[in-house]
Amino acid sequence: MGSLRWGILGTGGIAHAFTSDLVGHGFTVTAVGSRSQVGAERFASVFGIEHAHASYESLVADDAVDAVYIATPHPVHAENTLLALDAGRHVLVEKPFALNAAQARAMVSRAQSGGQVILEAMWTRFLPHMVRIRELIASGAIGDVHTLLADHNQRLSNDPLGRIRNPELGGGALLDLGIYPISLAWDLFGGPDRILASASMTETGVDRQTGIILAYRGGAHAVLQTALDTRGPNGASIIGTAGRIDIDAVWYMPTSFTVFDSAGNTVERWDEPVTGRGMQFQAWELERLVAEGSSDNDVLPPAESIAIMETLDEIRRQIGLVYPQESTGVAQA
Repeated sequence: MGSLRWGILGTGGIAHAFTSDLVGHGFTVTAVGSRSQVGAERFASVFGIEHAHASYESLVADDAVDAVYIATPHPVHAENTLLALDAGRHVLVEKPFALNAAQARAMVSRAQSGGQVILEAMWTRFLPHMVRIRELIASGAIGDVHTLLADHNQRLSNDPLGRIRNPELGGGALLDLGIYPISLAWDLFGGPDRILASASMTETGVDRQTGIILAYRGGAHAVLQTALDTRGPNGASIIGTAGRIDIDAVWYMPTSFTVFDSAGNTVERWDEPVTGRGMQFQAWELERLVAEGSSDNDVLPPAESIAIMETLDEIRRQIGLVYPQESTGVAQA
């Protein structure tokens, strides 16, 4: 691993976190692209990046770049991803994968036609504690899994023009925060048979708080909750017929968990430290796929990223969350 040359598209907070983990774990970061030369040079100086580009077009055209990390707001994930794919680059695109499923399908189709790797940067899927949890569930350690309880609640900015509350920027709790427990439910159970959702909206027209039940044909339920104006426990419990797994806060970050049997006795305690923020694991996965000449993976294949966007589309339909780009057709890739 560490053989690809990475370009960072976008210079916000998530780009800083990801690049810090790359540089700290021996990856090669050769270029960064911003909407201004000043922004690109400022970011490059922090991490010792050689090439600073004043546009995204210039970044993806840089022959010193093999893979591009998309770290821009949700509504332009598709636009920026297609730009990088058309330039022949592999792409790791921040969650949510796109603004809607139509965009996601276009992105994956373009990657497949060009023979490139595209991967959603849902970093939780690739963290060591989640790898171990999947092993435990597959081994039958907690029996048949029937229930997931998970929340993602944060107290974020109340600026109506800021990213989290602005519909023009894909704001709302669902796409920014709710994507995490929804992706976890998909990881455990696959696609739901029924979706039930209810939300309270902000004055700007995005969801302030959303409650979701995903129901499955075999009888399993995922009970999920997300909000942008209050901090919650941010824990998760996976409940089976022979026990449960309680994932400590913050469950979607590098953390610990406890396995209990059906009598409530502790069976296993996982508490292994992770260096950095833990975003290096998704980069390793993309590099592995490129090295093996594979466009698919078992942890989060592109087809599943599309299907998760379809679930998000249905939840948005039920709660009445429509983004301006969609009403004008701009959001259709």
